[in-house]
Amino acid sequence: MASVHESLYFNPMMTNGVVHANVFGIKDWVTPYKIAVLVLLNEMGRTGEAAVSLMERRRLNQLLLPLLQGPDITLTKLYKLIEESCPQLANSVQIRIKLMAEGELKDMEQFFDDLSDSFSGTEPEVHKTSVVGLFLRHMILAYSKLSFSQVFKLYTALQQYFQNGEKKTVEDADMELTNREEGERKMEKEELDVSIREEEVSCSGPLSQKQAEFFLSQQASLLKNDETKALPPASLQKELNNLLKFNPDFAEAHYLSYLNNLRVQDVFSSTHSLLHYFDRLILTGAESKSNGEEGYGRSLRYAALNLAALHCRFGHYQQAELALQEAIRIAQESNDHVCLQHCLSWLYVLGQKKSDSYVLLEHSVKKAVHFGLPYLASLGIQSLVQQRAFAGKTANKLMDALKDSDLLHWKHSLSELIDISIAQKTAIWRLYGRSTMALQQAQMLLSMNSLESVNAGVQQNNTESFAVALCHLAELHAEQGCFAAASEVLKHLKERFPPNSQHAQLWMLCDQKIQFDRAMHDGKYHLADSLVTGITALHGTEGVYRKAIVLQAQNQMTEAHKLLQKLLIHCQKIRNTEMVISVLLSVAELYLRSSSPTIALPVLLQALALSKEYRLQYLASETVLNLAFAQLILGIPEQALSLLHMAIEPILADGAVLDKGRAMFLLAKCQVASAASYDPPNKTEALEAAIENLNEAKNYFAKVDCKERIRDVVYFQARLYHTLGKTQERNRCAMLFRQLHQELPAHGVPLIDHL
Repeated sequence: MASVHESLYFNPMMTNGVVHANVFGIKDWVTPYKIAVLVLLNEMGRTGEAAVSLMERRRLNQLLLPLLQGPDITLTKLYKLIEESCPQLANSVQIRIKLMAEGELKDMEQFFDDLSDSFSGTEPEVHKTSVVGLFLRHMILAYSKLSFSQVFKLYTALQQYFQNGEKKTVEDADMELTNREEGERKMEKEELDVSIREEEVSCSGPLSQKQAEFFLSQQASLLKNDETKALPPASLQKELNNLLKFNPDFAEAHYLSYLNNLRVQDVFSSTHSLLHYFDRLILTGAESKSNGEEGYGRSLRYAALNLAALHCRFGHYQQAELALQEAIRIAQESNDHVCLQHCLSWLYVLGQKKSDSYVLLEHSVKKAVHFGLPYLASLGIQSLVQQRAFAGKTANKLMDALKDSDLLHWKHSLSELIDISIAQKTAIWRLYGRSTMALQQAQMLLSMNSLESVNAGVQQNNTESFAVALCHLAELHAEQGCFAAASEVLKHLKERFPPNSQHAQLWMLCDQKIQFDRAMHDGKYHLADSLVTGITALHGTEGVYRKAIVLQAQNQMTEAHKLLQKLLIHCQKIRNTEMVISVLLSVAELYLRSSSPTIALPVLLQALALSKEYRLQYLASETVLNLAFAQLILGIPEQALSLLHMAIEPILADGAVLDKGRAMFLLAKCQVASAASYDPPNKTEALEAAIENLNEAKNYFAKVDCKERIRDVVYFQARLYHTLGKTQERNRCAMLFRQLHQELPAHGVPLIDHL
């Protein structure tokens, strides 16, 4: 922490009615709030064990630590906290403070004189080395150092503190009376309470060093584990500015300011605060005291390393590389292997799109294990697994590697990395098209996080891995047509990660994609088109792909084809294989809808080869589905049917509801086309089997509210019922088709050419 200037210890000053020292001159000073806490401690010592129940005393003991360490609060808030723990003691404290504030200065003098008696006797009420004992001794010492004029100012401040508390109590009583008469004003009182809580810290004057350290550590912990419980960015920055006004060299305040600016993506302010943090470390000599002459160079190389990480986060890769080169140079001069390992990890992050980046990563993992850096070693293994998943390695090898990293996590109690590992497994199973396994891993992570609590009752469930797992969960539910469940998950995400939080973009993109898919299912292409802008802002490649899908659905084939070709070149350049296959499938579908199946076949075969090479099972099944459809159009339904039997099992096991419906609809079409050459009994049997499959397809389409496809299904069913001579069923399907046809626009292509 920032160094304490002992020369200022005996130079207390008065600001805003609070006795304090300039630039954290003393570790603690007496304030009216602390006098009130001293009264509480004194009353607890005087009250016998019989007067206070065991549960009340336990609640009071739990309350003491936040009161001693936290910032000053209003008297009304203090009364309320004590009353919640022990109403009887709250009344005694209120009377004692009232007598002291409405009495004379000698009453406060006498109170401090009596405090020393707590340590006297063979069995003292308070031990000198306990938390409460140290607090009492600090207060007695700080009070004894005050001159008479400062004591008088302190007493005046105590009277003002008491009067403000009384005034607030009267206002609250009047408000409660008004709220009983008018129930509609309940929300107004809650808003008033919130505003008072936010102003408590700023109204209390400057914090002591211990209070500042507690405040900074608490807010830093909340920003890491549960950002919603930390102060809002504007309020936190206001408090930090207030701290820095009294002590500009307080390095940790600059670092928390850097973290706070990262929340709102303010690149200028975050860079400014980060540089100030390392400047203050060097100026105050905090590093050199603990590390000797080495401390100065250590601050410089870690400053460069952190600056590189900051630029990398904002996408400034050239600046990040320059800062990283500087960090490597200084670390090599100092022979700092730990810093060099961190630099090596960031070198991989900057060059991970290069073909030889895995060599850097493997070297980094080996070195991290050699130097006993389990955190870096585990992150390296996870990055290696991710890279090899994109390279098409088998799932069993990847899971074995993750199992090895999990052993490291449990051995060294790296709970954060356990979460990341499970989130990684969720993403890998989804990449390979195993939705059931992905769902299981996501639920495992959620149940684990709900059991693990961090300090001060904070649940460590606001990390990035938690957000990723919830987004996967929302998408998986939406794929199965459970839109209400997906909405609940997204609602929970919005509460956990407000729009200004650093991981909010994850659920924003997830929400936009789900809305887009629903609009496309419902045939509302204009609505889907309006959502493309939001998706593009969050993920450029995904946005362009969705725009092409909308253009294709609106029969703007030329524009869609141009956009898909540009996107294909871009994705091949950045080696995004999953998107390359999706684009190839869209291009093939465009050819199929344009009645050009022969042109679509080479494209589909290319997509199938890539899917097999990279072991993307679900995309491979979808490609086979399109190949079967192309063969059906070319007039070889028997071949299409045999292909379909290969692809339909993975789709029905792990596929989205829409894809299951498409597969069953195509199966029915192939059965009907194949039945043309059958004899009458077999033909009737084949057509009835096709009708059953069409019913199943209709149920799947109904789950995702895809009316356009339901219309196609009932049209096909009506034709089959007519062929079988079932007039009543035919009329029912025809009526349903007519209702849907009037409700929806025609898609402008022959029915058989639309998969």
